[in-house]
Amino acid sequence: MASKKVAFQGERGAYSEVAAQELLGKNIEPVPCDSFETLFERVEKKRADLGVIPIENSLVGSIHKNYDLLLDHNLKVIGEVQLRVSHALIAPPNVSFKRISKVYSHPMALEQCRKFFKRHKTIAPISYYDTAGAVKMLAESRLTNSAAIASPYAAQIYKMNLLQQSIEDEKHNYTRFLLLSRSLVAFKGKAKTSIVFSLKNEPGALFKALSVFALRSIDLTKIESRPSRQKAWQYYFYVDFEGAVKEERVNHALDHLGEITHFIKILGSYPYRVDGI
Repeated sequence: MASKKVAFQGERGAYSEVAAQELLGKNIEPVPCDSFETLFERVEKKRADLGVIPIENSLVGSIHKNYDLLLDHNLKVIGEVQLRVSHALIAPPNVSFKRISKVYSHPMALEQCRKFFKRHKTIAPISYYDTAGAVKMLAESRLTNSAAIASPYAAQIYKMNLLQQSIEDEKHNYTRFLLLSRSLVAFKGKAKTSIVFSLKNEPGALFKALSVFALRSIDLTKIESRPSRQKAWQYYFYVDFEGAVKEERVNHALDHLGEITHFIKILGSYPYRVDGI
């Protein structure tokens, strides 16, 4: 069976590629993208079969850009995974720890390793566009005083050395990734559904909207609001909840929600791991 082309933002070895392997196995054809916009376009235009995007991190919160793109595009959410983010210090084979004076990585990764830089005050953190991209840059350069912070998998991809592992400050650092497709996929078992809606401008509108789930004992697992770009001070509400669209109680809840909103979009129903991580 031919491997699936899976698009993700970043270079080979990015955490998103690791998440794709967790979701689909190692027999995938990775399609690195320079931006999240490019990722969505490649999947929509059938230049990739599937896409994997980060949607929230347990320490820094939601990736708002991807919420906006889910609204703007017609891709469906068909899966999710929560990936433990473990940062490694990676250097070219001929570079020892004692020679390092600069470490390149994405600003978020650098921020998540503040204690490392506090312990090693002679090492300067340098912002780079991508964690795996920093490893790739070092592999292609002749720098002898530099390292990168990225996934251990990036060291494997670029044949670099792992100088230290698990240098992140917090060990409960997880990122939730979504698997995107052009169409829904049938599955069995417990489900989660993601939707987005906007409300009529009237008193108690949000309370009424959330009540349609409470009245049917539907557990909400995530609520996120994003400003509308069509009108000032109006918002889109993204909601994740337990249950599948095909369930009767969920159908009734969505019908009820449709009566008190002026826009609703179902982003997808997909397998839900009750144990989370």
